[in-house]
Amino acid sequence: MIHEQFDLSGKTALITGAGSGLGRAMSLALADCGADIVGAARRLEPLEESKGMVEEKGRRFTVITCDATNSEQVNAMVAEAISEHGRIDVLINNAGGGGAGRGKTLPELTDEDWQEGMDTNLTSAFYCSRAIVEHYMENGGGRIINVTSGWGFRGGRGNFMYSISKGGVIQLTKALAMTYARDNIQSTCIAPGWVPYRADEEMKREQGPKQPIGRVGDAEDIGAVAVYLCSESARYMSGETVLVDGGAIAGGLIPAGIAPVAEG
Repeated sequence: MIHEQFDLSGKTALITGAGSGLGRAMSLALADCGADIVGAARRLEPLEESKGMVEEKGRRFTVITCDATNSEQVNAMVAEAISEHGRIDVLINNAGGGGAGRGKTLPELTDEDWQEGMDTNLTSAFYCSRAIVEHYMENGGGRIINVTSGWGFRGGRGNFMYSISKGGVIQLTKALAMTYARDNIQSTCIAPGWVPYRADEEMKREQGPKQPIGRVGDAEDIGAVAVYLCSESARYMSGETVLVDGGAIAGGLIPAGIAPVAEG
C-alpha cells in the first residue's frame, strides 16, 4: 500500500536548525510519521520547545546544541546522535542564514563577510555530510537532505554570499549523489521559495500577491516534502532539487516580484 511507504517508524532523523522555522516544521512532520528526532541548533531554549512539541506526538527528541559551522562540534554532534540512538537514517542540513554582506557592493564586501556567508550555508552542510557518511557506509546507507533556496538558481543583486552559497548547496547535493549512489546513500535538496520563518504578516501582505500561486508558503509545506524525501516512495530519487516556491522560478523573475535591473 502506498501509504505504508510513508511510515517512518523505527527511523531516526538528525536535523540541524531544528529549534524553529523549517527545522521545527520538518521535525514535527517526520515525528507525525513515526520518526524519532535528533534536533541540533546553537540555542538551547528553542530546541527545548521543539522537543516538547515532538514528545507530545509520542516520539523521542534528543537535544544537541551545536554550531554547524564548527567541524569539531559537528563531529561531536554526529557521534552523540549515533551513541544515543544506535543509528541515524536521515540527515537534514537545514541550518543556514542570509544576513552576511547583504546590500553591500562587491568592493565593500570583506573577507569576513564572504567567509560567514559560505560557512553558514555551505560549509555547515559539508561538515555534517562528511561526518555522517562513514556511519552510513557501515550501516547499509542513509538519506541526506539539504535545504537550499530559490536564490540558489539565480543571481542575487547586492546579495552575493547567500545566492552563491545556496547554489553551492545544490552542487554539494549532486556531488554526494553521484559519489555515493551505489552505496545506498541518497542525497536530495529542497528549495523553498518565500516561506516566512515566523508569523510575519507584513511579508505575507507584501510578497504573497507577487507569487504566481498568490500567497507565500507555510513551513508545513516544506515538512511534507521532507517526509516524502525520507520515505520509501523517494527511493529512486538522488541528486534532485525539489522547488517548493508556488511557481516563482517557473514563472520567471517578474511574477516573483523581482524585476531585473541593468547596471549602467
